[in-house]
Amino acid sequence: VQLQASGGGSVRHGGSLRLSCAASRYIGRLIIMGWYRQSQEKQREVVATITASGITAYADSVKGRFTISRDNAMNTIYLQMNSLEPEDTAVYYCYAAYYYADAVNDHWGQGTLVTVSS
Repeated sequence: VQLQASGGGSVRHGGSLRLSCAASRYIGRLIIMGWYRQSQEKQREVVATITASGITAYADSVKGRFTISRDNAMNTIYLQMNSLEPEDTAVYYCYAAYYYADAVNDHWGQGTLVTVSS
């Protein structure tokens, strides 16, 4: 399974960015996809997730500002980030869990940097 993330960049406080994550060479059954982030001050934390059935979940810090979505084939997920704050500055990682070989297998993308200036 390969995850290719894109869409990071630099914006000012209050701006917007849209991240994309495309899955390829996947096998097995998709369980969940999502976004995590890691900054210099914090450990990696979950931002938003979407299950194969479309159920979404968000970290409290991004509720109402970020929206996770997917294409119909669930090959690509998106993270629309609005009202960005300097605290959102981090490397954002795409994540996916697939079930194959009788186990849940975790996969990570390469990370994309989001920088929000005040």
